[in-house]
Amino acid sequence: MFCLGLNHKTSPVAVRERFSVPKRCLEQKNAQLAALPSVQECVLLSTCNRTELYYWTAAPQQAQAEIMSCFGGAPASEAGSACFYLYSQEAALRHLARVAAGMDSMLVGETEIFGQIKDAYRAAHAAGATAAGANRTFQKIFTIAKKVRTNTKITSGPTSIGAAAVQLASEAFGGLAGSNVLVVGAGDMARSTARSLISRGAESIFVANRSYDRAVELAERVGGRVIRFAEWIPYLEQIDIVIVSTASPVYVVSPRVLQSVQAARASRPLFLIDLSVPRNVDPACAALDGVFVHDMDTLQTMADASQHGRHSELMRAQEIIDAWLDDAAEDLLHRKMPPFSQKNNTSE
Repeated sequence: MFCLGLNHKTSPVAVRERFSVPKRCLEQKNAQLAALPSVQECVLLSTCNRTELYYWTAAPQQAQAEIMSCFGGAPASEAGSACFYLYSQEAALRHLARVAAGMDSMLVGETEIFGQIKDAYRAAHAAGATAAGANRTFQKIFTIAKKVRTNTKITSGPTSIGAAAVQLASEAFGGLAGSNVLVVGAGDMARSTARSLISRGAESIFVANRSYDRAVELAERVGGRVIRFAEWIPYLEQIDIVIVSTASPVYVVSPRVLQSVQAARASRPLFLIDLSVPRNVDPACAALDGVFVHDMDTLQTMADASQHGRHSELMRAQEIIDAWLDDAAEDLLHRKMPPFSQKNNTSE
């Protein structure tokens, strides 16, 4: 068992976005990776903060080269290549357990990653990319992750990226009361953020999304108003905080768009929080007067402070995982696996 990946600790968002795989493409990408000659099984996890491939192979060096080629090759620079990490056997299993338990997240204890790993596993299974090794491993991982959350307090306090983004906006404006907030997107991250907005006292929330029906659904949940996606730019003249979280592979906010908007805003500050990977807000927007841009890298500073407060809970969580590894690692990592050709017939 191996894990090859990069995350918010090892690489900036400018590198992570290059290797990010949208949720809708996970099944196809898993099938592509599983078809590599050296890869027996695999599960691809791709979130705003990490892209990791968990895979099983008898030819590690060949597999690593083939996997990197499948992603377009490693970064040309030495610094870019250093963004990746490779874990094998027990280290890979320990890393996966830590990720599933929220211990390796930007915000320690975040709960969204557990669902994202389940989605990743389902996509790999649907693609025929899993067999006995991955199936047994991920079922055990789900169990130990639940045990860590139940027996520790690492989930106390803000535990989602959306909550951190809202806290950042609230601190910038001295509270959200009276502020007009626009949420662009209606996916899981946008929904989490919208819930945090309500809990922080936001009263005027607008929602824009390419799928109008999903925008309506989210707006109804938070008591907000819907803006059609093609029409949300002009609304920026009355918006104070924009939280962008879409699956667009290109920028949806650019300096050219904001220049005319800012002229009509009479120099009122515009606060943009980009939770998308790849980024949806052009970083160059920050050069405009009165425009403040924050992305996932900005939230890393807040996350570091959060982690210090949970140090004792992290130690307890690690003890639980270490005890589990002592019992389970031998069986999971050294159990004889069937040939790869049999994986679609393996329901274990």
